[in-house]
Amino acid sequence: MSGKIAWTDLTVADAQSIRDFYSNVVGWEPEAVRMGEYDDFNMVAPGSNEPSAGICHARGSNADLPPVWMIYITVDDLQKSLEECQRLGGKVLKPPRENSQYAVIEDPAGAICTLYQQ
Repeated sequence: MSGKIAWTDLTVADAQSIRDFYSNVVGWEPEAVRMGEYDDFNMVAPGSNEPSAGICHARGSNADLPPVWMIYITVDDLQKSLEECQRLGGKVLKPPRENSQYAVIEDPAGAICTLYQQ
């Protein structure tokens, strides 16, 4: 479904300490997600089996993401949405990588989000 917020994550330099922060502050239980040589984390609300959000290391393709809670909004046609973004005064901060359906944009007010084509 287009226009739905499908995911939220936070990318930071020290994912373990921020994982622990949110575990203590809001009660999320971390689940490790193996990323090769390190783990990122899905954060699961107490009493739930589904992740509420992700906490990721600012490494690899995520190295230049700002430390903000990033929402992922679904779109039907990523390329068309990116063209519209730019036409309307927004910016494409991270274009989709090869074989990827994600792109990070900045709206005209300076807010950022990720567009995701399912």
